[in-house]
Amino acid sequence: MAVSDAARLMHEHHVGSLIVIEERESGKMPIGILTDRDIVISVVARDLDARTIPVSEVMSTDLVAVRDEDNITDALALMRRRGVRRAPVVTRGGVLVGIVTLDDLLRMLVGQLNDLADAISTELSVEPLARS
Repeated sequence: MAVSDAARLMHEHHVGSLIVIEERESGKMPIGILTDRDIVISVVARDLDARTIPVSEVMSTDLVAVRDEDNITDALALMRRRGVRRAPVVTRGGVLVGIVTLDDLLRMLVGQLNDLADAISTELSVEPLARS
């Protein structure tokens, strides 16, 4: 697939990256990731023709994958340590099941913090009733 086709897919689906997969008997195995930044740095900034450059020449192949059994803290620590904003989510066998982004993790953490704040608020409103 040409970079221009991949960019069109990213535009149509309103995403900033694509996981490049290889179909195997065991399932879809991630072999690379193409980001909007990859396209800008490797193609646009070098005045190359995105219609003739294959994704395989631009994508990152040093994948940082999160396992589907990892918790938020583990995923965040791995992504921070490796300096990535997006990571494929794979099974123990390496089959692709999704993608997680720092934005996703932030939303989850904010949700947990809101739940914690709600628990404190509920406790403060219930406590006077319990003591009456």
